[in-house]
Amino acid sequence: MAVSFSPILHLPHSLPSLPALKSSRTKISATGSLSSSSSSASQMDLHNQGRQKFIEFPFVSAPHRDLMVNLVSTVEDRLGSHLLPCTLPLDVQHCQNESGSAQASLHIRSGLQSSQVDFILGSWLHCKLPTGGALNITSLSTYLNPSTDAPNFMIELIQSSPTSLVLILDLPPRKDLALSPDYLQTFYENTQLDTHRQMLMKLPEVQPYVSSSLYLRSILSPTVVLIQIGAERGWTGTNGGDNKKSLASYCPGSFRDLVGSLRLWRTIGGRGGEGLYDEAR
Repeated sequence: MAVSFSPILHLPHSLPSLPALKSSRTKISATGSLSSSSSSASQMDLHNQGRQKFIEFPFVSAPHRDLMVNLVSTVEDRLGSHLLPCTLPLDVQHCQNESGSAQASLHIRSGLQSSQVDFILGSWLHCKLPTGGALNITSLSTYLNPSTDAPNFMIELIQSSPTSLVLILDLPPRKDLALSPDYLQTFYENTQLDTHRQMLMKLPEVQPYVSSSLYLRSILSPTVVLIQIGAERGWTGTNGGDNKKSLASYCPGSFRDLVGSLRLWRTIGGRGGEGLYDEAR
């Protein structure tokens, strides 16, 4: 029986359905344990080989790739000693369909029992579209366990054309914000979290993104940054703005502070916890 790799949950509702990406493995646990048919390679070998493929981000622009590599490196530098290696089979960490038109990479690391980290999950998905072009999704999420009530962290970039990109940046709260004003003030107002959204919204290429998917709108938190960046809107490059520019032309200026949002998340964790976040205060 094959195991299908499901696309990212935050995939926009209007995009076409994607082909299933399959692995020959028969059993995978949520924590990354291997079945009896797993390779004899060591856990670190599995981790290192899978990670190398994951951080390639081979189908996105150089600025997009640099952003994701910086985000992954920031997480690993700060949390690495609190995480177990990824031990998913290599053909689950990276898989593709028979024609090679769709590929995906999956990187999951559980936290140690003594850690406040539950697990981190990184992924990328590439799929050629029937209309031409390709869909590319890159994602990184960090989830904490019940020993702290600090928010989780999630960032996702969805690109279905060379001139348009959807950004989802969310720090999902662990409490009901309407019923917990102190929590709202501690983690969201005092940290000036909304500054990142305000900076991005000042760019002429940026507009709010409203998904047609009720499911997507329901699972994102009220604090989410959800925007669409289009190179054709307000972009006045060296060619006078008549030619559509690739996002690579201005991604560095638009996204250079997003790595800072992850550092801010670490600081937010320090506001409500101990141990793991002491240095981030």
